[in-house]
This record gives sequence, C-alpha cells and structure tokens, in this order.
Amino acid sequence: MSKELPILGQARGKLPFAPEGWPFIIPTAVLLLVSYWLAWTTITFVLFMLLLFLLNFFRDPNHQMPKGDDLFICPANGKVIRAEMTEDGHQRVDIFMNVFDVHVNRAPMAGRITAMDYIPGKFVNASFDSASEENERNRFEMECENGSKIAFTQISGLLARRIVSYVRIGDQLAAGERIGMIRFGSRLNCEIPADYILHVSVGDKVTAGLSIIARQGKQESVSDAEI
Repeated sequence: MSKELPILGQARGKLPFAPEGWPFIIPTAVLLLVSYWLAWTTITFVLFMLLLFLLNFFRDPNHQMPKGDDLFICPANGKVIRAEMTEDGHQRVDIFMNVFDVHVNRAPMAGRITAMDYIPGKFVNASFDSASEENERNRFEMECENGSKIAFTQISGLLARRIVSYVRIGDQLAAGERIGMIRFGSRLNCEIPADYILHVSVGDKVTAGLSIIARQGKQESVSDAEI
C-alpha cells in the first residue's frame, strides 16, 4: 500500500479516470507523440494500443448510487466467482476483476472503518480460490450505519503488484465512496452477514457502486444496472 499525494486526493472523482494512472498515461502519450513525429509506424501503433489499454484500465466512472441503508452495494467491477454461505455463518461473495475491468473499489455500505489488515503474499492468478489465502491482500472491517458489521478484502493478482488504499481506520464513509484500487488484474472478497439475501449468483457480471449484491431481510428481486 502507499500514501497518496494531496494532488491525487483532490483529483479523485473529478476526472473520468483514476489519478494513479497519470504516471503511466502521460509518459505513454508523450512517447506516442514523439514516435508519431519521427514516423516510427510500428512503435507508434504499439504505443497507441498501450495508451488505449491504460485509459481503459484506469477509468473511474461516476454512478447514480442505489439508495437504501439495507443495501450491500457492489464494491468492484467484474465477475462473481463465489456466492455462498460459509462455515462461520457469514455469506461470501468473491468478485474477479480482469485487466479490462474498472479497478477502483468502493465502500459497499455507509459506515466507519474499524480495522485494516495488510498481509504481504504471493501473486498467483486471482481467479484461483487459493489466492484468498496466499496472495498479497488488504482486509477492511466496517461497522455500518444500520448496525451491520461487514468486511471486504482487496486481493492482488497474477499481474497486480500494488494495492492502493485511500482510507484509514476510523474514516467514516458513504456507501459507494472510493476506498482504493488494485493494479493490474485482481479480486475482491466480501463477507456479508447471514441476515442479508444475496441478489447475485456465480457467473454474474457486476458493477462497482451500481449493482446490488445483497439486501438485508428482503426476498424480492432487485434489478441491477450495468455499464
């Protein structure tokens, strides 16, 4: 994890991409212009494709958040690869983010960060279940405004080499507020209380800050919006 510079904090949410991408996007754009001016056709094409990839990877769209204190809102873009009850009585929803997904992560509910635990580890493929225990990861615990206690964990992947956190212990967060990002390709695991009804299944595509993962004590179906 790393401490963010003030300029990054000021820019967060005001641009269509995460400011962590600037150190990658700006040099690539400069090299692209130079190679184009020198008529280096092959290099220009490679740099152009790389720039498109970086702009796509670091994109950070704003959403109209779903309203409701009983909603567990999706914290990450990607594909649901696990959705089940665990032996300790919690529900577990794991989301895999490939390199083409938005990698900015969001708070699933409004509340206060009560604990953070950063654990160094390996960088195996994040789609493997063993990554939850072996890979570098950052676990958050939160006491929500509705009284629920939840947890969610950022997990590095095969290509991911850096977990970035935007928040600290004691921070009070709104639902959907940005809490960090992982680059490049990773996983986010959610621990949800047993009294919530899941609204996702394995294989579902979900969107951070928009899709609804679970609702407390409600059985009716919920329509999830996708980008």
